Amino acid sequence: MTPAFFTEIARQGDRPALILPGGGGLTFAGLAAQADAFAAQLPGDKGLLALEFASEPAAIIAYLAALRAGHAVLAMPPDAPEVLAGAEARFQPDWVYARVGGEWVLRPGRAPGGRVHPDLALVLLTSGSTGAGKAVRISAAALAANAAQIATGLALQAEDRAALVLPLHYSYGLSVLNSQLAVGGSVWLHPGSVQRHGFGPAMASAGCTIFAGVPHSYRLLERVAELPPLRMMTVAGGRMEPEAVTRWARHQAKAGGQFVVMYGQTEATARMAILPPDLVLDHPDAVGRAVPGGTLRLRDDKGREITAPGLTGRLIYQGPNVMMGYAFDRADLARGAELAELDTDDLAERDAAGLFRIKGRAGRFSKIGGVRLGHDALEAALASHGLSAAVFGDDRQVTVVHEPVPAGLSDAELQALVLRLAGLGRSHLTCRAVSALPRLPSGKVDYAALRQAPGVAPKGLGQAMRDCFYPHPVGPRDSFERLGGDSLRHVEMTLVLERSLGHVPEGWERLTLAELEALQTPTTSRPRGGRVRVGMEAVIRALAILAVVVQHQTDWPVWGGAAAMIILMGWSLARFQLPALVAADWGRVFRPLLRVLVPYYLVVGVYALVYGQVPWVSVLLLGTFGVTEQETHQMLPYLYWFVEVWVQMIAVIALAFAVPPVRRFAGRNPFGFGLIFLVAAVALRIWGLALWNVGARQLFTLPWVFWLCALGWCIATARGRQHWLVLGLIALLMPGAAILGGNWYGGWIKHGGLAVAAVLLLYVPALRLPGPLVRAIVTVAQATFFIYLTHRWVPEGLMPLFLPGLTGPLADLVAILGGIGLGIALAAGQRALLRGRVRLASLTARRHSPPVSL
Repeated sequence: MTPAFFTEIARQGDRPALILPGGGGLTFAGLAAQADAFAAQLPGDKGLLALEFASEPAAIIAYLAALRAGHAVLAMPPDAPEVLAGAEARFQPDWVYARVGGEWVLRPGRAPGGRVHPDLALVLLTSGSTGAGKAVRISAAALAANAAQIATGLALQAEDRAALVLPLHYSYGLSVLNSQLAVGGSVWLHPGSVQRHGFGPAMASAGCTIFAGVPHSYRLLERVAELPPLRMMTVAGGRMEPEAVTRWARHQAKAGGQFVVMYGQTEATARMAILPPDLVLDHPDAVGRAVPGGTLRLRDDKGREITAPGLTGRLIYQGPNVMMGYAFDRADLARGAELAELDTDDLAERDAAGLFRIKGRAGRFSKIGGVRLGHDALEAALASHGLSAAVFGDDRQVTVVHEPVPAGLSDAELQALVLRLAGLGRSHLTCRAVSALPRLPSGKVDYAALRQAPGVAPKGLGQAMRDCFYPHPVGPRDSFERLGGDSLRHVEMTLVLERSLGHVPEGWERLTLAELEALQTPTTSRPRGGRVRVGMEAVIRALAILAVVVQHQTDWPVWGGAAAMIILMGWSLARFQLPALVAADWGRVFRPLLRVLVPYYLVVGVYALVYGQVPWVSVLLLGTFGVTEQETHQMLPYLYWFVEVWVQMIAVIALAFAVPPVRRFAGRNPFGFGLIFLVAAVALRIWGLALWNVGARQLFTLPWVFWLCALGWCIATARGRQHWLVLGLIALLMPGAAILGGNWYGGWIKHGGLAVAAVLLLYVPALRLPGPLVRAIVTVAQATFFIYLTHRWVPEGLMPLFLPGLTGPLADLVAILGGIGLGIALAAGQRALLRGRVRLASLTARRHSPPVSL
């Protein structure tokens, strides 16, 4: 096994390690000593340090300290407190080291989480400067291996000094630091832009021998006339045009240096391939061969390996630097390595000399009118004509956003050029000019920002997400979980995903809007037939509301529908609202109540008109407290107890989480909190009603049903066999709860059904059912709340007016189907209203806002 560079730094003694912009710096011995001193502030078992990874000695010392002490580091972008807050809520670090008022401060995490896997060393975000989306788990062994691979592949020397101009929270930038430390070399810390006046002389004065940059860095460097001679320049982090590669390779050859093209991904720690510098001029469009100790292969669409040269396939990498896997929250950090190889999702070909060429991303294609258009290929073709552009789209429309047109090319000629290169008709192609393409800190084009820019109409999943969360603003870096989505919105978005993608991606709740929209590619269009995955919670929700409507209309023994929805409420709280509860983000906690209370108070208004008076008890949500009877018209019918208890449960849970020790414990051990919650709620069920007896109406009170909410919480937070066994035993005992309700046979049926629902929710997270059936299930589940609010209006209000003589089974059927249909129609009307308001707001903003330059 490769020795970890971070354990060996003291061996380099007084050799320089970090060179500061103004001169001076730290030796390896000093770096090791300060790292060990910092590590003493991180006591206890292996934990997670969230680090604001600025290009400053303090951050680098903290990074090395955590690694040397056996802890893991969550690398965060500098000067981004909102990103840090979001990541802290998701990953629950044990410590946070960040700048406060310009001073570095180490503090405990607000809600330290659970176990961290012994092998884990680094957690890197994949979403640029956001705290949402997937994170990559990297082991200490992978970190050390890739540093050694790069050092060997580039023949780095202890005398080398690299200019560190890339962000350290970005895998490429961090790899520059790691590989230099691995050979006893040094880095010059330069936090500013390469465009800054005097950058070239400053780099020369610092004694730099290596410059590492992304293609955009080199475009900026071309404006720096005083660039000093360098032993080596490297490029990675995206495709550099062959003409630019050739130009820089010749520049280096004249200066007696080398120009090296590299290829990598965060999922491979950093680098996967290196193009030997002596081959660059002959193969400027290649990324080279695998780094030492790694292997690159190609596979076709059927998973078969491609061995013949010149054929295109999916690029697969295998090596010791492959990540452990992805992470979405703290629980994922306890998992071990899950990958033996990495599917890069890039398309590539290998030539007869064994050199690989990247042809594009597997999903970056559109197919319109039988024409298959590669977005990357079109960008490259436009670049060959001197036009810097970004291309994105789907199977209906392709958008080309470009920087100012080169001199001598008119707008009409540009349009003709794009149409010719794309091979598409004008109706399928949109061109738009911007002053400069927006870029991420890594230098890559920010496609998410382009999709949201004025002039690009939001559509598809993006529009659906905005409709779903209106009036709360939704940006490309927001995720369903980060926005505080609830169970009703979850069902709504599930339906949209199934319609848009043909399936519901695993973990989609944690993906950013930009990442979800990226899934809308030709290869993920909705299938015309076959089976579709649907979450068990949607199935149970649809069956539960159906049971409610049927039981309210007939004598059929289908009790427990509302109780099942209480279980789902607890499940939803734990699954979607736990980060907000732990972070004490009360806005996110209570925001979902708006979707409950606004329709509820509209219903209250309808009853007020019918009653001729305001039902104040229901307005104040006190109907379940037994202060009046429904016959007084001071409250709504007992049917609406569910809404009142819903609000009461959220209020009680929020009150518990207002206590910091409770938040910290629930963040570290959400399942343990759930068990305590369940025990307390069962105790409340047994003894609470004795203290406050409201008679037969006790069935509609919080003490009667709160334990079901706690059970749902436990199901959502269960992880591993032990948790599942505990809940399986509880489910076996659940029918016995009928004894507490008077040992009525209906109670045994009800709690037996609830036990089945709990087992299904726990052990069968999803089903694959015929597409039409799934759409029916999700449509009903999506409208659950409106169905619950209004289903009795059909038999009690509409049927007496329009079908006064209808009785018997046919009347029951009309009442049931009518109640469900009315709820579905109202839910659809609400969505249409929200869509209209979103689009009106967007149109108004565009009319009254000045043009925005990107």
